[in-house]
Amino acid sequence: MHSTQFTVHGSPNILAIIPARGGSKGVPRKNIKKLGSKPLLAYTAEAALASNLISKVILSTEDEEIMQVGKACGLEVPFQRPEDLAKDQSGSLGVVQHAIEFYEERGEYFDAVILLQVTSPFRSKGFIDQAIQKFIQSDVDALVSVLPVPHEYNPHWVFEADKNDNLSIATGERQIIKRRQDLPQAYFRDGSIYITKTKFIKQGSFFGEHLTYIESNPKMYVNIDTMEDWKKAEEMVSKIN
Repeated sequence: MHSTQFTVHGSPNILAIIPARGGSKGVPRKNIKKLGSKPLLAYTAEAALASNLISKVILSTEDEEIMQVGKACGLEVPFQRPEDLAKDQSGSLGVVQHAIEFYEERGEYFDAVILLQVTSPFRSKGFIDQAIQKFIQSDVDALVSVLPVPHEYNPHWVFEADKNDNLSIATGERQIIKRRQDLPQAYFRDGSIYITKTKFIKQGSFFGEHLTYIESNPKMYVNIDTMEDWKKAEEMVSKIN
């Protein structure tokens, strides 16, 4: 019976999945649109293939043109993603579950999955392996990459309005924390890396019960969803490369 448990001394079998569907409203065909000298997809492909700790890197897409670009980037494209997993409302969880099922039906098992989104193209050299090492050493169910929330947006300083326009502190506290120095550090997911033990993916969760994090480089942060994001990425690409 295949185990999903591993230790710091083991060599976990890790599947990297790069999801890239054809439909994109904010930036049409963004996954294969040229950013600088190469398709957007190539940035994440190169970072994944440079990892020493990933066992297999695959592209999941329903789009034949993206499949060809992925192969040109050196990615394995073991299947064509079902159309029902490539709609606007389709979530990443179903995409990852589909890939796991594909391999398990063929007798190939992975201890964990790392999801690498094309829309976060810039990652520091070695960052993926640093994340995997922390994931293994921390003995957790999952790890996400994050960036700090600016203190003015800290949840302890954020208010929610009810239907009568009455405000209350988002955390549920009655008294606000007065000093910035006393605020606990808060983080937001930057979209660059998600690592999860396979058994929790199969149970329907990217985060499991015990979740840790790794901080990304804020100078490399962009999450491409709109043309404004794309223009920011174009400004960044010449400085990063």
